[in-house]
Amino acid sequence: MSKNEFICDCNVIHQDSVDKALEKMPKDEIFFKLADFFKLLGDTTRCKILFALDQHEMCVCDLANVLSMSKSSISHQLGTLRRSSIVKCRKVGKEVYYTLDDEHVSKLFEVGLEHISHKN
Repeated sequence: MSKNEFICDCNVIHQDSVDKALEKMPKDEIFFKLADFFKLLGDTTRCKILFALDQHEMCVCDLANVLSMSKSSISHQLGTLRRSSIVKCRKVGKEVYYTLDDEHVSKLFEVGLEHISHKN
């Protein structure tokens, strides 16, 4: 038995579509990273942080006030986002300012928000 016998019980196989998909299929490592990326966005607090940072660069104190949370909680979430290259920071004296890492993160967040907003 071939492994394809367990995948589909139809008699029509569109080999050109299968070949094109397989040709462009990224390695599993890429999908693991992509899934981890979306898991990070699957947290309400982190989504609120991303929304705030999509509006303007902010320090931990600003974010804590926007989200009505402790600086410690915000710092913890920012650390997670920073290690995953979703946000980046710059230091000015003792202040640390956070922004979204790049326009890809911003666009992805905005498209997701737009998609959800239009569904409600």
